[in-house]
Amino acid sequence: MEAQREKIVDQVAIDAVIEILQADFGDRLSQAQAVRERFGKDESFHGSAPPDAVVTPHTTEEVSQIVKTCSDYQVPVIPFGTGTALEGHVAALHGGISINMQEMNQILEVHDEDLDVVVQPGVTRKQLNRHLHDRGLFFPIDPGADASIGGMAACRASGTNAVRYGTMRENVLALTVVLADGRVIKTSRRARKSAAGYDLTRLFVGSEGTLGVITEVTLRLYGIPEAIASAVCTFTDLDSAVSTVITTIQYGVPVARIELIDEVQIDAINKYSKTDLAIAPTLFLEFHGTDMGVEEQSKIVQGIAAESGGSNFEWTTNTEERNRLWQARHDAAYACKALVPNGEIWATDVCVPISQLAECIRETQADIRESKLIAPIVGHVGDGNFHLVLLVDKDNAEEVQRAHALHERMVMRALAMGGTCTGEHGIGYGKLDFLIAEHGEAVNVMRSIKQALDPNNIMNPGKVLRV
Repeated sequence: MEAQREKIVDQVAIDAVIEILQADFGDRLSQAQAVRERFGKDESFHGSAPPDAVVTPHTTEEVSQIVKTCSDYQVPVIPFGTGTALEGHVAALHGGISINMQEMNQILEVHDEDLDVVVQPGVTRKQLNRHLHDRGLFFPIDPGADASIGGMAACRASGTNAVRYGTMRENVLALTVVLADGRVIKTSRRARKSAAGYDLTRLFVGSEGTLGVITEVTLRLYGIPEAIASAVCTFTDLDSAVSTVITTIQYGVPVARIELIDEVQIDAINKYSKTDLAIAPTLFLEFHGTDMGVEEQSKIVQGIAAESGGSNFEWTTNTEERNRLWQARHDAAYACKALVPNGEIWATDVCVPISQLAECIRETQADIRESKLIAPIVGHVGDGNFHLVLLVDKDNAEEVQRAHALHERMVMRALAMGGTCTGEHGIGYGKLDFLIAEHGEAVNVMRSIKQALDPNNIMNPGKVLRV
């Protein structure tokens, strides 16, 4: 299934750009159909739209050269990290040049005493943490996939650790960005705070490649905790699990991760990861700190859970057991896929104030039952974010229609509850209309910023908002 591709660029211009870049980059430019198809599709449910060519730079100067050439001919530019995005972010909806950032994968500077690091955008989060481990440092943002740091910054990623460590918004200190005309800017310095001028770093974090191409990222780091404990607790109903989460946060327990998994997802995890978890609404938790600290945190939350009807509370500091538990959580999407071999995964998310979370999930589950679709739920409930994993046969038009109706009801319900259409997946082209429903007139302000920085609309056109 291909996305609707609308060519807004003259083929003569595209051919001219490809000829120039071919001369400059040689075999680092590819027009092979298989390569183009790979770079026109991410892991989302949304269709593929291949670019006209893929070029692989190694430096900021080379990215600037590519963008300047595309700007001269008004040819679209689509940055590509690892392709793990979930809302069609990398689809070349209007053709153009895909910039493959994967070989810009150097860790440039580590400042141990300042707890920060400067990396190229193609560095992945696992690569970074392997490099940092012997220094006693780590980078906590964990979206599950081994995404690139540049892509994580562009999509304002978060994940399971966000309840304690925040999202990319809180952990990116500075960026180097190539603008739509090829100019290179640095958005900030390494200082932990500044009152100097507009906050351009936050402007580009979450811009999804529509304002510029990120070529360097300065990140906040943390010391590896002395001790880490993971816990599992089951509940008879969803409300009891969410009540435990709310009370835990109100008590000020510095929990690092709180994940809610519904009974459908638990069943899928058991089958796929060979676990033997009770098939019931379940919380996965993790605590960071000293040996005494994580024991105290675990016991406090165990008591809170018991008061809310939680049972089978088990916690461990054993590294192998912890890794097995969280690997099962990260493999949840694959576990869902295994439930319906001929189905395709449509992963989507919303985020609401946590006081509204139980009602939002409960009503969504009622919609799922009515739709007769299989759609497990997992959630980063510490910050009110949950994911729906719909399993849909794309060849069944009626089933696809039911999935779209279910998705729309979930998103509009979240907005009505004071939430957002996406907590961490982003807008891409999959949620364009929901952004308007959420922000209204503010979208016109966003459009003004886009037009000021990218007047010819060449930077990942068709994403985030319509121009």
